[in-house]
Amino acid sequence: MNFLKSTQARLLTLLLVIQVGLFYTVALRAERVPTIAPLSTFPYVSRGWRTVRDIPLETEVEDVLRADDTLNRIYVGPSGTQAAGLFIAFFKTQRSGQAPHSPKNCLPGNGWAPVESGTISIRVPDRAQPILSNKYVVELGDEKDVVLYWYQSHQRIIASEYAAKFWLIADAIRYHHSDTALVRIWVRAQDGDIDRALATGVHFVQAVFPDIKSRLPA
Repeated sequence: MNFLKSTQARLLTLLLVIQVGLFYTVALRAERVPTIAPLSTFPYVSRGWRTVRDIPLETEVEDVLRADDTLNRIYVGPSGTQAAGLFIAFFKTQRSGQAPHSPKNCLPGNGWAPVESGTISIRVPDRAQPILSNKYVVELGDEKDVVLYWYQSHQRIIASEYAAKFWLIADAIRYHHSDTALVRIWVRAQDGDIDRALATGVHFVQAVFPDIKSRLPA
């Protein structure tokens, strides 16, 4: 009974209920699976930020992730002194158990220890309201990274994992689809300067967001 009083237990129970609802809502009816251009065609230059490296995912990571398409790149800013990583994982459907893995779960599993967790509002071009992104600070030894990430599906930018599951069910009922994408940006905090790294991450999001928006399903 003490377990059922736990906030985490209640959230886990809610998540399981949502997943069961998804099974009966989506698995038992035809699904509309979107077609998008390969993420490899994503622009190498976005508003002054240019690609310096494409990073292939390891086979083990791909096997666990089970995404239909991925993008993993390093960009440098107009000044040449700013750098940011962009990772996108796109899932055409979640009816077969494929789903984004939260960085809050996979980063600690790779040895990164959480330092700070919260959300941040970011104003982006061609959008009246700012987007709400997760802000996650992690460290490994002497290194610290600022990670910004959100879930994106059909013009929705969602920070909360639980809200993403809710809208998954809603979209499955209304539109007969369950596609989604995880968008993650990470910036190394030089000399441990978290504020500077966060400012770099926000600047990078504002530069690449229009390209992200135009390539994921509307």
